[in-house]
Amino acid sequence: MSLLVVGLSHRSAPVSVLERAALTAEAQAELLHDTVAAEPAAEAAVLATCNRIELYADVDKFHAGVAELSTLIARHSGVGLEELTPYLYVHYEDRAVHHLFSVACGLDSMVVGEGQILGQIKDSLARAQVLHTAGRLLNDLFQQALRVGKRAHSETGIDRAGQSLVTFGLEQLAGREPVDVWAKGKRALVIGAGSMSSLAAATLARSGVGEVVIANRTLERAERLARNLAEGGTGVSARAVAMDAVAAELTRADVAVSCTGATGLVLTGADVAAAVAGRTGTPAPTVPGQGGTPPAGGEADRPCAEEACVLTPGGSAEGADAAEPGIGDATAYVQHGALVDNSPAVGGGAAPRTATAVAPAHAVPRTVALALLDLAMPRDIDAAAHRVEHVRLVDIESLAEASADAPMAADVDAVRTIVSDEVAAFGAAQRAAHITPTVVALRTMAASVVTSEIARLDGRLPELGDKERAEITQTVRRVVDKLLHAPTVRVKQLASEPGGAGYADALRTLFDLDPETVAAVSRADHLREVPVAPGNQNDQHDQNDDPKRGRA
Repeated sequence: MSLLVVGLSHRSAPVSVLERAALTAEAQAELLHDTVAAEPAAEAAVLATCNRIELYADVDKFHAGVAELSTLIARHSGVGLEELTPYLYVHYEDRAVHHLFSVACGLDSMVVGEGQILGQIKDSLARAQVLHTAGRLLNDLFQQALRVGKRAHSETGIDRAGQSLVTFGLEQLAGREPVDVWAKGKRALVIGAGSMSSLAAATLARSGVGEVVIANRTLERAERLARNLAEGGTGVSARAVAMDAVAAELTRADVAVSCTGATGLVLTGADVAAAVAGRTGTPAPTVPGQGGTPPAGGEADRPCAEEACVLTPGGSAEGADAAEPGIGDATAYVQHGALVDNSPAVGGGAAPRTATAVAPAHAVPRTVALALLDLAMPRDIDAAAHRVEHVRLVDIESLAEASADAPMAADVDAVRTIVSDEVAAFGAAQRAAHITPTVVALRTMAASVVTSEIARLDGRLPELGDKERAEITQTVRRVVDKLLHAPTVRVKQLASEPGGAGYADALRTLFDLDPETVAAVSRADHLREVPVAPGNQNDQHDQNDDPKRGRA
């Protein structure tokens, strides 16, 4: 079995595609179940954040695995396979390990050094464990990725190479001014009360805004967040309002941050134009193509940091539940070629991105009546707000464009070295673990031979005393151990090197080991080592007896 990842991210796909391909929590669970039910896959885990959707699997066939995983992503995302294929990338075996470790360290984040991805990786592993789709390989992989990410942040200054998406977004709004100077005394409106909105509100409070207003569909959550801000020692004035008060509050706000769980727009271009008109006393500017206001934000506010939120589906996607028809061999190989060519592992570049309509930070207009920061995916604020006079809008797409030119810290090279070293260590450990059941089976067979021969000696020399029998038994065991020590240590070393997978087969053949004995050792090993989610201990044996799960 081998590790395979198929996915798309802000580096390979435009925001419009990521919005449509977004997966709900329910869709992620269905995707995991369908993946482990598919023929090529034995384990599966989904990493879905604001800016990426990646499906990890332990597969026994590369081409069949790529075809199956890409088809399943298309089916559950609601984006057609033919449309999705140009934006997908593929990583296999060591390249897949290298990719996840890089993601965990923040090297693949929109803002380099982003640390919130570690929480999302942890959640992805927990979800796969609860659903019984993660076996030894993915448990080892994701747990090691978490350790690598923590090591990168503790041993290097990668945190200085980037910052949270909230801070980066506020810096884009502030332009040439420091954020604390730009924000001082401003009135801020935060739409949503989830983890990302809470982070935005706290960041604004620390930056020196005079007032923070929290709007949320569930008023109790907004009130709780406002109370926490007021008691946080920043001296900011904080209050909560219902979602239907957003329009009125927007006319009084200097800056608004939105990150909700809405499947439609929270603020249209017309809403923004009306708010600016209400604030300045001028007639509302006309925004082309605007109709009525779509449904406001959903109650489930998403924790929408770069690499820290579960995606929710875009309202425009159709056929999300429609099964994608099977693909023929010829079509599959064409798609495989496109996917692999698109992968950075073979030198493919990211798909062309559509140009953003946002002016760069240095071109911020002199008079900005309303600054908007949209951290939602799919977006909360209509892109038409870009065209409203005296409005500055920064969203996920414009942040991606701005971060591409952000300076890279020298510590990034140190993190890349850590990732390379950890990938090599992980590969060696996995290859060595692959031969361990064979070595255990060999020593078990040797112990059985010793026991059998001592029993035969007892039959031939019944008058042998206990002291003599024990001494003979110990001597025979020492001889066997010494004979096996050097070969077993050496074979583990050889197996840990690239291309060493064949040593286990050679050992089984040379010593005529029973394959079922080796398999039994593997199953026992798996029962001991694979973590089980709390509350599911009773399902552990069922989980590991399933031949479709847990194979490494």
